[in-house]
Amino acid sequence: MAANMDVYVSPLVERNASREMSELFGAQKKFSTWRRLWLELAKAQKKLGLDITESQIRQMTRHLDDIDFKKAARYEKQFRHDVMAHVYTFGDAASKAAPIIHLGATSCYVGDNADLLIMREALQLIAGKLAAVIDLLGKFAQKYRSMPTLGFTHYQPAQLTTVGKRATLWCYEFAMDLHEIEHRLETLPFRGVKGTTGTQASFLALFDGRHSKVKQLDKAVAAAFGFKKICAVTGQTYQRKIDALVVNALASVAQSAHKMCNDIRLLANLKEIEEPFEKSQIGSSAMAYKRNPMRCERTTALSRFVLSLASSPQMTASEQWLERTLDDSANKRIVIPEAFLAVDGILQILINVTDGLVVYPKVIATRVESELPFMASENILMAAVKAGGNRQELHEKIRLHSQAAAAQVKNLGKPNDLVGRLRADIAFAKVNLDKILNPEAYIGRAPQQVDEFIKDIVTPIRKKYQKELNQDVELNV
Repeated sequence: MAANMDVYVSPLVERNASREMSELFGAQKKFSTWRRLWLELAKAQKKLGLDITESQIRQMTRHLDDIDFKKAARYEKQFRHDVMAHVYTFGDAASKAAPIIHLGATSCYVGDNADLLIMREALQLIAGKLAAVIDLLGKFAQKYRSMPTLGFTHYQPAQLTTVGKRATLWCYEFAMDLHEIEHRLETLPFRGVKGTTGTQASFLALFDGRHSKVKQLDKAVAAAFGFKKICAVTGQTYQRKIDALVVNALASVAQSAHKMCNDIRLLANLKEIEEPFEKSQIGSSAMAYKRNPMRCERTTALSRFVLSLASSPQMTASEQWLERTLDDSANKRIVIPEAFLAVDGILQILINVTDGLVVYPKVIATRVESELPFMASENILMAAVKAGGNRQELHEKIRLHSQAAAAQVKNLGKPNDLVGRLRADIAFAKVNLDKILNPEAYIGRAPQQVDEFIKDIVTPIRKKYQKELNQDVELNV
């Protein structure tokens, strides 16, 4: 994707993020949004009585996207001010409107409001892709709702669960993340038309001290961009806490992705579940047999990056002295786009992974078989007691057989032979070991929990995001 191979190009754009997310944070989107903000400000000012002509409005409208970036760069080098560079560039294109472009506004009118508009679109993209991941995990969980698998606590064998139930654990975290992203969208405010230090003094002067018109102007511009909420008060900028809240929501997605992909990497080592592996894919340059979980590894790598970004907007918000200080700008230009680009890349990978997870039922069953006798020992004990045995004597026999079987596994690398030992012991002759050792007797309500989870959590998300499901995702690498 890099046009110039001599300069650094962000891997987030080149290797991970989708084109639609990359374009949101591109120069064309940013500066055409500035022009739309200047246009809507002028339209609202005209409607409220300022001396702005229809021909000026029409000329601005005709030049929203034809930005001369070379000219803007020359102006910025001259003025050392990016907003004024684009005021002049827009004025050159729409010469009739040049006298009224940016009228009464401060740089943050275009800079901050454009950032909020772009973040809103980016959050909507993230929400749609999160819904797609949730949908695919829901399908996977439903398919394997009843397949017993060994559960782990402390990464040690624990009671059984099912493959589908485990997938709901991943899915639920993403559903929580989606709820948080939706909350950020619902509560995201517009900075609005607030002036240099947030007092709206310049606009009050333009409207000859009429407060009602200044308030109408603020609401009209916000409404033009579809915002129902406006910052109640601002300094020069909108509260940088908003950036911190947004990036924290993105970091939460990264956290969930990291957890799920770590689990898949662990399961791949056990040869139980793997991410998709393409026919011509090479797992290792040296070890031809390897099937490295490269997608999940990349996801965890990107997730760590996003988690590390979460603290930066928090520090930036805390550093904003009084009505504002400019040490936010350079940091914000990097952190906000890269957090979105990285999470978009993460979700691109997750859609691909969850759409093609590979399950190995026989390996899973073998591992269940090797551990279930130990887990069933109490049930075996109870059945033997019911058959007329002495509880204490039977307990001691099971203890000794279990230790001997464990020694076979750990010391000699042999299969677990506890069941064979019990079958050979006359004390357990009346016990139906086959019935007791049925794995499905040890999965509790896992299948029903999957059904309930799909109904209560996944189905409403599917209904809400029908258009965003079944996304055709092509990984860059």
